[in-house]
Amino acid sequence: MGAQLRVYKRRIRSVTATKKITKAMEMIAASRIVKAQRQVAASTPYASELTRAVTAVATGSNTKHALTTEAANPVRAAVLLITSDRGLAGGYSSNAIKAADKLTERLRSEGKEVTTYIIGRKGVAYYDFRERPVTQSWTGFTDSPTYADAKMVAAPLIEAVQQDTAEGGVDELHIVFTEFVSMMTQQPVDDRLLPLSLAADGQEASDGAAAGKAEILPLYDFEPSAEGVLDALLPRYVESRIYNALLQSAASKHAATRRAMKSATDNAGELIKTLSRLANAARQAEITQEISEIVGGASAMADATAGSDR
Repeated sequence: MGAQLRVYKRRIRSVTATKKITKAMEMIAASRIVKAQRQVAASTPYASELTRAVTAVATGSNTKHALTTEAANPVRAAVLLITSDRGLAGGYSSNAIKAADKLTERLRSEGKEVTTYIIGRKGVAYYDFRERPVTQSWTGFTDSPTYADAKMVAAPLIEAVQQDTAEGGVDELHIVFTEFVSMMTQQPVDDRLLPLSLAADGQEASDGAAAGKAEILPLYDFEPSAEGVLDALLPRYVESRIYNALLQSAASKHAATRRAMKSATDNAGELIKTLSRLANAARQAEITQEISEIVGGASAMADATAGSDR
């Protein structure tokens, strides 16, 4: 019984230490979510307005630009997957990878060759283990991304879009990331960045507009040219969208870590209660056994004394 009690006490100490660690990680993730939410709120309007500006240039001119014009027969597409550098975040990275796999299957069913770019060690490890080809990967900044990181990632992607497909270029650019909806909800999404979808990314119709009336688009004059404006705006558009996706993913990762660590802390607490009950039962059984042995010994001594008196 004593050995069993020592085992329970050792397990209680071990689980208690684990609970302290998971509680600390939960608090750290909760503090990081606030900063990540502020960064998302600050970057989203910029990305949205830049998208509107690019859309205005594309719709306000007849220029056929490589980054806004649909290919007649697209044959190759690039997919940028954003995962995490670290684990302990529940199904955060695996859900993003599943969304990328689903997008890849859809693109291949359309007859397109897919080239994959990955951000995050989890995604890189997943593809390396399955020996899947990866064109380029980046790691080390998923928890706290900066605009310089987004610019570094965007550079080879823009270059691939501008190249001819015969030289290794791509016709489309897609991104898969985890959108931060709320503290409890984060969902993986896939979005096509290039070519710019004017129908999807154009200005939204006003809710107060009369039904059936077509929106009147403004007229623009471009200096030096519409093509020059697109050349200057579209790289910034890609960088801002990737930066916003990185921030959304970082906030989602911290929220997933907080939720996972809270669940681990709660489970550790329940396990400690169960082990404490078992330890108390073992201690009680040990005490009962000792009392039984004492009573049995006393009875034996009493019987022996009574026999000697006779």
